[in-house]
This record gives sequence, C-alpha cells and structure tokens, in this order.
Amino acid sequence: MSKEPDDVAESEEIAYFRDTPVEIILANHILVLLQVAAVHLAETPPRLTSAQLVIDTLSAMINAGGERLGEHVDLYRNALAEVQQVFVRATTLAR
Repeated sequence: MSKEPDDVAESEEIAYFRDTPVEIILANHILVLLQVAAVHLAETPPRLTSAQLVIDTLSAMINAGGERLGEHVDLYRNALAEVQQVFVRATTLAR
C-alpha cells in the first residue's frame, strides 16, 4: 500500500523537524518575523499595532533563547534593534 501525498508530506515535515537543528528552525522564524514587522512598518500608514506585536514577540524569542540561538544571535539582536528604531520613528511621525 502506497502512502497518500498528504502522508508523505507529513512524514517529510516530521523528518525535517527531527533532523534540522532547532537553532536553524528558530532562525528561519526569526527572519520571517523580522520581515513581517518591516512590511507592516512600510505600509502607508504604518500598521503600528501589528508591528508592535511582532516586535514584542521577536524580543521575547531572542531574549529567551539568548546565546542558545547560535552564532548569529548578535545579528538577530541588531536586526531587532533596527526594526525597533523604525517603529519608534513611525510612531513619532504618526502623532
């Protein structure tokens, strides 16, 4: 009996999660969330509430993971700081 396409995709996804270092999986999510925050901040007008939620979530992830996030943790921290600065500027301009 052959596996259904959904079963194959699910088992491949499980294998990916099992075999990929968790630092890589978290890095992917951090980078996507940074992009999401940037997109919301680039809107006219900026979506400040949405951006703030993403920024707060990123901050919590990076602070909780700390050095355990691997060799690129400083990159994540710097990127977060840049997005936070953009948020502050956008908030100031929105007033």
